[in-house]
Amino acid sequence: MSATDTPVPGIDIGPVTAWLEANVAGARGPFEFEVIAGGHSNLTFKVTGADGTRYVLRRPPLGHVLASAHDMGREHRIISGLQRSAVPVAPALGFCDDPSVNGAPFYVMGFVDGFVLRDKAAAEAVLSVEARRTASESLVDTMAAIHAVDLEAAGLADLSRHEGYIARQLKRWYGQWNQQKTRNLPAVDLVHDELSRRIPEQGPATIVHGDYRLDNTMVGPDGRVVAVLDWEICTLGDPLADLGLLQVYWTGPNDAASAWNGSATTAEGFFDRRQLAERYAAVSGRDLSQLPFYVSFAYWKLACILEGVYARYLGGALGVRDQAELEPFKLQVDGAAAMAEATLEAFR
Repeated sequence: MSATDTPVPGIDIGPVTAWLEANVAGARGPFEFEVIAGGHSNLTFKVTGADGTRYVLRRPPLGHVLASAHDMGREHRIISGLQRSAVPVAPALGFCDDPSVNGAPFYVMGFVDGFVLRDKAAAEAVLSVEARRTASESLVDTMAAIHAVDLEAAGLADLSRHEGYIARQLKRWYGQWNQQKTRNLPAVDLVHDELSRRIPEQGPATIVHGDYRLDNTMVGPDGRVVAVLDWEICTLGDPLADLGLLQVYWTGPNDAASAWNGSATTAEGFFDRRQLAERYAAVSGRDLSQLPFYVSFAYWKLACILEGVYARYLGGALGVRDQAELEPFKLQVDGAAAMAEATLEAFR
């Protein structure tokens, strides 16, 4: 935490203070800045004003990055567009596109009280068994609400192309795989080719969050989702891609282990994957007969993403070179690729 005279990496305190006071209604300094989340994704800061009012500031990571990968204006536009929808998001309070203020564009939201649950111990400490069931229901209902947003009313109809979402994703992530792969893994190539041949017909495009999982939301003490976070890869496309990815990220109390290491939803009271899918079908009215395709695609995409992380670690880019320390990343990639292939084989 920092007062105005203490340097904060990622925050140019003087100009940012002046901008906040001039552009965010009621904001008064001096401000304290505290990193909530950082690293190689966008940086998130809690900002506390002189009167105790709290805000959240988001900016790109430090260092040279592709602007398109960390588009603050786009994120702010999405959150602003969702303000009057049924999707719970933090209030959008302001956007600064002048890099002279803070070295990069940033935007400011209202602070939302809630819990981000990343492990089983936290889930058990924060939520009762009944609240965990409520969290399961609310997470699915909120995802269905995202997929039901009126794009025109939200001003998001031109956010991206509507058609060909899965084909575009396959092309993008296979390109990433071939640029960054550290070894040949035949399952990745086989699944890519088979998925490409079997893409289901896409219905009307909806918002696709792109990284929808429990720890990318905040929940209240009763388990209800109070805010959906991390919209940086949100686009328009096939809503079932979000459900497929949620199935991969989620391991319920009675589910077989996933290739993803998250453990929060293994606590008693959370839904199993089957119950998540049944709830989504009931709430959204969508046909889930092709769901295994989307689950296979999600495992395959996860393998491609994790391989990129593994490759950067191997190259020393993230400060880690110990092979023993890196082995779990390699095994996660292998596991995700194997699950993608097995899911697709079972769906023939």
